[in-house]
Amino acid sequence: MEDYAQPSAANLGGEIMKSRLLPQPMPPYIVEFPDVIGRIQQTGAFHGSPHGRPNHVILNEYLPGQGIMPHEDGPSYHPVVATLSLGSHAVFHYYAYKAGDGAQEGQETTAAMNGQGRPIDPAPVASVLLEPRSLIITTGALYVNHLHGIDEVEEDAFPAPGAAPGPSPAIANVGRLGSDATRRVVQDGGILRREARYSLTCRDVARVMSAAGLAVGLRR
Repeated sequence: MEDYAQPSAANLGGEIMKSRLLPQPMPPYIVEFPDVIGRIQQTGAFHGSPHGRPNHVILNEYLPGQGIMPHEDGPSYHPVVATLSLGSHAVFHYYAYKAGDGAQEGQETTAAMNGQGRPIDPAPVASVLLEPRSLIITTGALYVNHLHGIDEVEEDAFPAPGAAPGPSPAIANVGRLGSDATRRVVQDGGILRREARYSLTCRDVARVMSAAGLAVGLRR
C-alpha cells in the first residue's frame, strides 16, 4: 500500500482506550465560542447517537502534499462523522471495496489497518471539494460500507469541458460551492493549490469510561 505522510494530530475530549473513551474537558473554542460541538449538534446529524452530539474531536494539520489513505473510522464510533475544514481546501474521495477475493497488482488494500487485506477499488465512487469553513457529514452507507481519503498532492487539477477526464470523478458538490472563483475553476478547468489545512473530525464514542472504571482497569 502507498505510504502516506502522517499529518500532525491532537485528540480533544479524551483518549480512546480499548474502544472506550477516557474523557477529558474540551477546550473552550470547541464548546464555548465558536461552540463547534453545539453548532454541529444543531444540524440534527447526531440525533440518534448515544450522546446526541460529538464527544471526541481529532484535530489534524495537513500541509501541502499531505493526505490520508482510504480508511474506515472503526467500530468505536457511532456511524456518523462531521468534518470541519479550516484553512485550505481539500478534495475528499469516497471508495468502495472491490468484489472478489484478493488484491490485483497495484491495488490498495486495507491490510495495513485490519490485517484482512480487503481490496479497494482505486476509482472513487464520489469526490467532494471541501472548502474552508465547510462541514461535511458522512453517515449511512457511505460511512458503513465505504472508505474515505485525501490524495497526497500539492494541487488539485480540474479538466476543462471537453478535455480528457481526470483521474477522479466529477466533483459531486460543485453546485453547492460557496466561492464563485472556486466553482469556475472546477467547472471550466484549472488548478487549486493547497495550503495548510486544519480539519476537526467530530464523532460520538459510544462507550465512555468512568473514573471508577479506570481505577478498576488500572488495578488489573
